Amino acid sequence: MENQTIKIGLPRALLYYRYRVLWRTFFQDLGMETVVSPPTDREILERGTALAIDEACLSLKIYLGHVAALVGKCDYILAPRVSNFGRHRSFCTRFEAAPDLVRNVFRDSRQELLSYEVDVLLKKDEEDGFLEMGRALGCPPKAVKKAYRAAKKAELAHHKARVQKQEQLCRREGMKVLIAAHSYGAEDPALGRMVTGYLKRAGVIPLRADLVDRDAAVKRSRELSPTCKWEISREILGGVALRRDEVDGIILLSAFPCGPDAMVNELIARRVKGVPLLNLVLDSQSGVAGVETRLESFIDIIRFKEGTL
Repeated sequence: MENQTIKIGLPRALLYYRYRVLWRTFFQDLGMETVVSPPTDREILERGTALAIDEACLSLKIYLGHVAALVGKCDYILAPRVSNFGRHRSFCTRFEAAPDLVRNVFRDSRQELLSYEVDVLLKKDEEDGFLEMGRALGCPPKAVKKAYRAAKKAELAHHKARVQKQEQLCRREGMKVLIAAHSYGAEDPALGRMVTGYLKRAGVIPLRADLVDRDAAVKRSRELSPTCKWEISREILGGVALRRDEVDGIILLSAFPCGPDAMVNELIARRVKGVPLLNLVLDSQSGVAGVETRLESFIDIIRFKEGTL
């Protein structure tokens, strides 16, 4: 690969929606090119479904479809291992197993994988993981550290800008519906995009429970659950606690059969009172018409409750 720009493939699924700015900025600052898989479509979904076991959640099936779309089109495909950020700050096991899963599923492809590990309980934080990954790519340690810190700054600025945009939406007049979902659920075209798209066409302002100040959200999450151990679920719980008095309804959006979401959504349904709730679980068979019918009925319920129907 001498005199050639190294290409890093980024599957457009799972943690991509949380870390895309971090990843892109890091690799680009090191002089590398990032190649992102195309938006989720029926072909990617069907390909990922064929590669996964039947019991895998829809999000994981989509992820494998995106990895498959990158095979042979880049020098490395990034598959990080993210276990936890500390005690009671765990990630779903699919994020911890991602490199092993990808390596096994695509073992005959000869595709090189790239990974880093975050396991604060084992004294491996995110910066350590990026420094190790940079060394594996043959980059000078000082350049890797500089690239990581610039990438982290860009990531935090990007999230802050999105939070500020949500604040502006909150101040607008009109019906507002809060979507409680992981970013890879809310932003994937096969999942949340069709939901937010329908809401906008219906004149509803969609808000996101995960687009809030993360530290503030984790603190507020204790109002709904002092024992929830999943980091992203805590952020979503905190976002619900922060926004529930500002919205007209809440949609609990998840991919079948997500175990953490099943527990967290049931918890929200039991503890958040006085706000209409829609529990929307999507699978590979979910059709647009069926989803839109449920959304239409939910909006009618809100309007009936507010006396505007």
